[in-house]
Formats: sequence, structure tokens, C-alpha cells
Amino acid sequence: MGPSMSQPHCESLNSTNNSSSTLASNGSPIEKPQNGIAGLKHWKHDIVAGFVVALISLPFSLGIAVASGAPPITGITSAIIAGFVLPFLGGSYVTISGPAAGLAPVLMAGMLTLGHGNLASGYPLLLVAIFFAGILQILLYRFKMARYAAIFPAPVVEGMLCAIGLMIIVKQIPLIEGTTFHEKDVFGILREFPSQLPTILDHPLVIELGLFSLVMIFGLSMIQSPVLKVVPPLVFVVVIGSALAWFLGLESKYLVQIPANPLSHGIVTPDFKTIFQDSSLWLSCATLVLTLTMIDGVESLATIAAIDKIDPYKRRSNPNRTLLAMGVSNIASSLAGGLTIIPGGVKSTANIMAGGKTQWANFYNACFLLGMLLFLRDIINLFPYPVLAAVLIFTGYKLCKPSIWIHMYKIGPEQLAVFSVTAVVTIFTDLLVGIFAGIFAKYLVTAWNVVSIERQLQSNRSWLVSISSLFQDPISKVELQDRIFHVYAEGPLCCFNVLAFSRALESVPAEANTIRLHFGEGVRLIDHTTRENLLSWIDESHVVGIHPIELVGWGRMTPRTMHISSMCVLDTEHILAAGMD
Repeated sequence: MGPSMSQPHCESLNSTNNSSSTLASNGSPIEKPQNGIAGLKHWKHDIVAGFVVALISLPFSLGIAVASGAPPITGITSAIIAGFVLPFLGGSYVTISGPAAGLAPVLMAGMLTLGHGNLASGYPLLLVAIFFAGILQILLYRFKMARYAAIFPAPVVEGMLCAIGLMIIVKQIPLIEGTTFHEKDVFGILREFPSQLPTILDHPLVIELGLFSLVMIFGLSMIQSPVLKVVPPLVFVVVIGSALAWFLGLESKYLVQIPANPLSHGIVTPDFKTIFQDSSLWLSCATLVLTLTMIDGVESLATIAAIDKIDPYKRRSNPNRTLLAMGVSNIASSLAGGLTIIPGGVKSTANIMAGGKTQWANFYNACFLLGMLLFLRDIINLFPYPVLAAVLIFTGYKLCKPSIWIHMYKIGPEQLAVFSVTAVVTIFTDLLVGIFAGIFAKYLVTAWNVVSIERQLQSNRSWLVSISSLFQDPISKVELQDRIFHVYAEGPLCCFNVLAFSRALESVPAEANTIRLHFGEGVRLIDHTTRENLLSWIDESHVVGIHPIELVGWGRMTPRTMHISSMCVLDTEHILAAGMD
């Protein structure tokens, strides 16, 4: 006997991630560590984790500053400020923030633009842009705009990061060679590279040290070791590379230089006066502010979501509060001459692996960094630029490695297309243009699929009505019956209208013990971004204690590939066959 309307055919889904349980083996609840004063009781765990993170953060922050075209000390300044600000503003639990490799190409380009090709002149002007980016982030927090990060398609974000990775790699060529390039942009460096090759013979030790560091960091990353899970390979590479540089007598010009009195001579302040007086800089500065705000916001929220998934206590960060924390941190960092601040995946993962439990680990990390800056300056000045370049090349590679391209293809050829458009346009133009190009490509792909389905169904709907439905609320009704919360979707589900879908999922009444999602025939398509969000939400449903989650009408949808989060489209053959019957 087939399913009836009163007893709809359902697929029941439950979270299968056992690690997400918040119960101990004896069935008693596990206490979830909290931030603030209550979190101080975990100081033994957090102080150890803070020290481990500081060992990672020190060379990483120096390298990011150098990659950004800024004085090395600015990277450490940024990490210290982030550690002193974030624990008191909250937003997340175990993420560690500081300067980000992903923003290094943007910062260097901004300095060159504002300084008319001169990095030293452009840096104080860049600090103004970072200051206003912080102000804008606070405004976004005030209007609770963090939720709009969901509209950025997943392949666009991945494509943006891929382009950033490629740019980071290319821009480390001068440092790892030990030469000074006249060109600063990606294609300029590649054009100049052949002419610079003869100069390598003048200082072979630099390139040999850089290449040795590269081989070592890639080699160590392939080793499965408990030690390397807590302390990443980059720490060992920097220590060994610095020791080799000292032993072999590498010239001081190839080493990091921290001022003798960093608090008095290492701080640059924002040049507000020049920005306000020179109207020719206004457009460039405004564009840079918008770019920094967008990339900082999207990458920050993506990072905290990823770190939440590996948090042993499965605590959920507050995205909006994170925007506030990032905004205040960026304002403070700019006034102290620091770079943009963003949650870091590498440092946050290391924090968890080292036993960090609260944001106090971030605070202790800043304390250790401040101590290193004040008392270990001579050791920091042994860090060679080619070794830091090798670390950044490895970081860039992880953002654009071949497996990412293969992964996108497995999700779906259309996702690879959007990913590729974003990456290519970003490299040939800039990040802001690349992001908008990727979003437009995503729109074209989604619209084409929806219109194609309408044609297959021989629908009378015009193509204009079909594509406009991508921006309309797909939820027709929500209701609670017999402790079952019903959500009815009757339109395509995609990144452009995912906020309405998310609001429905988040409006589950406390008295509900089951959620039933109804996918009507109007749901012509569920795109990759929405399906990924849905799967994530299902996996985290245990947080509100609702089981099971039932999907009605899911059988009408056909995935484009075998990947779990691939785009799903309406099975038109099944619908047409049912209509003929």
C-alpha cells in the first residue's frame, strides 16, 4: 500500500556524529567551558595552549607582515592586540585571531595604490582603510548583517581563497630568491623572474636555504605524528632554518629586523590627514575598505563555522558577535600600526589540539607574544626571510592545491566552473571584481538549470518568472502540529534566498520534538551551498535536542553527482511519468 497524504512518505535523518555528544560515557552531562570570568578556572589548559599557539603565531605573523609589504613587527602587533581584545568581546570559544595570509595580497595592493607605488608611503594610508573597515564591521554588527554571509556561494569563497593562495606563492619568489623585484603584481613578478635568475648565483645560500625549508615543510606535513598535530611543521622549519642561517653566517639583510625598542620605534600610526586632504585617494581608499570588510567578514565567519565543527564541546559561536570583535580589533590594530585581524584556521586547530578550552588561550597567546617581542628580540632577528617565504608558499599551496580543484569537480562540473571563474578573474583583476564575477557566474548557472527544468516540464511559466524565483522566499508555510514542526518549501532553494530558509529552520518552537521538511514540486532545485548548509544544520540539530528530522518529497530530487552536497534538481522524468499515469 502506497503512502497517503495523511501519512507522508518520509526519510528520517539523525546525526551520526558520535563525537558531537555532550554526554559523558556514564550518561551525565559534560560541562561546556565558558568565556569570561567563569573560564579562568581552565587556566592550566589555556595557558599551555596559549604557549603552543604563540610558538606558531610568532613566525606566521612575521611572515604575513612581510608578505603584505609591511614591517615585520606589525604582524606581531596585530596578533597581540587580537589576543587582548577578543577574549573580552566573545563571539567564539577556541578560535585564535591575528593577521591573515588571505588578506596579504590585498594589503600589499592597497599600500601600492594609496602610496602611488611606494610601500613605505602607502602603509600609514593603509592603516586608515583598516580603521574604517573596523568601523564598518561594527555597523554590520549593529544591524545584524552576519547572516548575509550565507548568500556568498561556497564555490565563490573557495575560488577567492584559491586565487589568494596563487598570489601568495608568486609574491614569495623575490624573498625565497633573496632578490629585489621592481614589479609587485603577480604577472609583473612572473615577467621579471627570468631576468632575475642570474642574480641567484650571487647569493646561492639564500635560495638553497629557501628550497631546503620548502622541502622540509612539505615533507613534515606528510608525516602522521601526534607531535605534529599539536605543533605544526612550520615551527620546526623556522627553528631549523634559523639555526642553519646562523651556523652558515647568512647576511643580516636576509634576516628579520625588529627595532631595539619596538614600543617606541616600531609603531606607525594612521595618516588620516593625507587621506582627508587628498580627494584623489578617496575612491581607492573606499574600495579598499569595502574589499577588506567583505573578505575579512566572509573568511572570519567561514573559519569560526569550521572550527565549531571540531570543538570537542560542540559549542556554537555567535557570528554577529564575531563581527563586533573583529571590528574593535581592527580599529585597535590600525591605531597601533597593525594589520587586519581575522580568525586563523591553523592557529585555532593547534589551540584545540593543545587542549585550549576558552578564549583565555588567545589572551595567554598574546601575553607570550608580548614577552617574546620585549625579551627575545635577538632570537626573532635570526629568522631568515627565505624560511618565512617557504612557510607562506606552503600556506598558499594549501589554499590552491590540486585536490581542491578535484573536490569541486566531484561536487559538480557547474561548481568547478563557478570556482574557476572566481579564481581566474580575481588573479587578472582584483578580489572584489573576482567575487562579483563568481556570484554572477553562480547566478547564470543556477538560472540556466531552473529554466531548463521548466522547459522539460513544458511549463507555461516565463523564463523571467522562473529566474526571479531564485530571489523569492521559498517557504510557503510553517506550522506546529502534534509536536511536529512542519516547514513547507515551494520554490528553488539556493544561496540567493537561503536566508529565508535558514530563518524557518531556526524558528523551531521549544515544544517540537520532530522537524518535518516538505519539499514541494515547486522546489525545482537545491543548490550546493543550500544543501551544504542543510546537511550542517541536520548534523547540529542535537544542540536543540530535536530528533528525528524528516524530509518529505526528497525522493523527487536527483543529485547531479554522487557527492553528498552536490546540487539536486527536480526529477522531471519521474514527474512527467507520474503525470501520464
